[in-house]
Amino acid sequence: MQIVRKSGPRFLLLVLLAMAVAACGDADASATTMDGLEMGLNAEVPDDLDTATTKPTANGAFVATIDTAMDPLPLNEIHEWVLHVETPDGVPVDNAAVTIAGGMPQHNHGFPTEPAVTESLGNGDYRVEGVRFSMAGWWTMEFAVSADGVSDSVVFNVVLP
Repeated sequence: MQIVRKSGPRFLLLVLLAMAVAACGDADASATTMDGLEMGLNAEVPDDLDTATTKPTANGAFVATIDTAMDPLPLNEIHEWVLHVETPDGVPVDNAAVTIAGGMPQHNHGFPTEPAVTESLGNGDYRVEGVRFSMAGWWTMEFAVSADGVSDSVVFNVVLP
């Protein structure tokens, strides 16, 4: 048996492509489920998905609102949002520490970027920069908020057609 050695970027690309095709199988088929969510390229957005842009945080410590000036939301473009945080009785929350996570639950991956709060705008508003959606579908934006010794979190669902 003769072994032919191939190397270089072109060969590596062909090997990786062959591996990806083998792993995917039928691109139109659904994969297994994870936590009750259908995975795969044809995964559907749940019919009852809450896409509200204003929500109380998980433990009710704050009320948060997300807003962007972009409509429709673009794919593969970095854009910014404003997160507004207030107490349940409507008092703006300033000087909060905010971290951001998220991604595509059905595809089990995070953002292709690292969104972050880059500026406190006052009156409970925070500039969020570095948001980029790399494909259509259901995305989550998860905000952890800490202010005055209280920590809580909220998850927003965003659907891109």
